[in-house]
Amino acid sequence: MTMSSYEFHTEDFSTQATTGTPVGPITVTSNGRSITRVTWRESDTESGQLDDTGLGTAGPDADPLLVEALRQLRAYFDGTLTTFDLPLDLGQISATARTVLTTLDETVGPGTTVTYGELARRSGTGIPARAIGSIMGLNPLPLVIACHRVVASDGLGGYSGGRRGEGLATKRWLLEFEDALPRPLF
Repeated sequence: MTMSSYEFHTEDFSTQATTGTPVGPITVTSNGRSITRVTWRESDTESGQLDDTGLGTAGPDADPLLVEALRQLRAYFDGTLTTFDLPLDLGQISATARTVLTTLDETVGPGTTVTYGELARRSGTGIPARAIGSIMGLNPLPLVIACHRVVASDGLGGYSGGRRGEGLATKRWLLEFEDALPRPLF
């Protein structure tokens, strides 16, 4: 669960920075006041050369919020951070989607999962489990709002995060990393 604050507006101004992670390069977008988007890149070279400083493509004069977001991503993947603490902008999605995503963010912590149906119930929106899956696919802030923790009642379900064609492998990796999946017996 994050300790993030939420904003519900969008602005034209934005900056981006990319960092390498075990699940591929990730780009974070900021409007200067909040994080507006988190996206995967197809390759390390798609958005410039990455480095090992934790700043990724953000230089020393970068938006301080981007630098902090990349620092927190690095700490998450190093295993030293379980709760993101960033201002988030969910203004680009519907009010129902915002309700579902904030419910997820506030009620499902690291090392745990929730089914699509249970998240539908918790959100109080009255929408069916299938619609929850669609909202997870539209999440503009994957990892920070951890849609990978939402699973089907009979398995992993889907995942639109990760590099193209690697969504379920990325979801499985993230859940195993957070100790939210049982280890295989054999």
